[in-house]
Amino acid sequence: MHSSMIISAIDTHTEGMPTRVITGGIGTIPGDTMAQRRTYFLENLDGLRKLLVNEPRGHASMSGAILQPATTPDGHYGVLFIEVSGLLPMCGHGTIGVATALVEAGMVPVTEPITEIRLDTPAGRVVATVNVSAGHADSVTLRNVPAYCDSLDNDVEVPGLGTVRYDMAYGGNFYAIVDLGKLGLPFDRGHQDRILDAGLRIMESINESRRPVHLEDQRISGCKHVLFLDPASEPAHTRNAMAIHPGWFDRSPCGTGTSALLARQHARGLISGDQVLRNDSFIGTTFYARALDTGTVGGHPAIVPAIAGRAWLTGTANYLLDPSDPFPEGFVF
Repeated sequence: MHSSMIISAIDTHTEGMPTRVITGGIGTIPGDTMAQRRTYFLENLDGLRKLLVNEPRGHASMSGAILQPATTPDGHYGVLFIEVSGLLPMCGHGTIGVATALVEAGMVPVTEPITEIRLDTPAGRVVATVNVSAGHADSVTLRNVPAYCDSLDNDVEVPGLGTVRYDMAYGGNFYAIVDLGKLGLPFDRGHQDRILDAGLRIMESINESRRPVHLEDQRISGCKHVLFLDPASEPAHTRNAMAIHPGWFDRSPCGTGTSALLARQHARGLISGDQVLRNDSFIGTTFYARALDTGTVGGHPAIVPAIAGRAWLTGTANYLLDPSDPFPEGFVF
């Protein structure tokens, strides 16, 4: 084999959404925190992300996670989250995939029926509690970073759509939450092209007029996700179509999006206390969420969300780059 690198991975899917868990071949990225490592990677190593998620090794909806040494004394691993849209501060479905892979590959001390995994992410500490039986990771519950509702009842002018009302919430990434029915679009995958086009237009208009910035970390900013709610949703049982930059849908219910939605439901008084939110994806898979605690982020009321879901291993691989390959960073088609 002629290759300038060998990158090892365990591939998983979380409720339908892929995560390529990179277990070796990249080395330790410089930085004392995962936020610093994310910045370094963006500025110096982003070609590796493109190599792993773009075609021909990936696809237009590919997502992944790069394992790193922990940056805290009690952490098991650090994680950087990669996808076609860039390098995320946090990814819920990706973390569920990571925790599942770590348990089933024996990369952390495994105890039954519960294994706890402490992960350092660019957004902060995330704890994964894995339900394990006979060595199998049956399900994962994440204690996510604090989530908060940034603002309610915002209006934005969107070309081709007119005035669109949205709520903005943060759950590890920023999410514009929009009632799909008010756009005159059905919650139907047969109309996915129209829904996705609307989502991309809304993101662009929000980022031009009122770009969100995290209240305590200005490195986290911008809206790359629009969570379209099925108008038939109930306060504690929602269905969503998650449109994501640069042009795809989350197959899972979206972990950080579910966290943001939970914060929004609390801010609107639609659910309270530790009431469970069931959130279904565009393909019908499910995450369950509840608030473990309350607090503040930058003076805003916040919750600490717990997100529960499942992941499955789909393969293992070593990814190569032949020096003569004309696509050293893959390509977008």
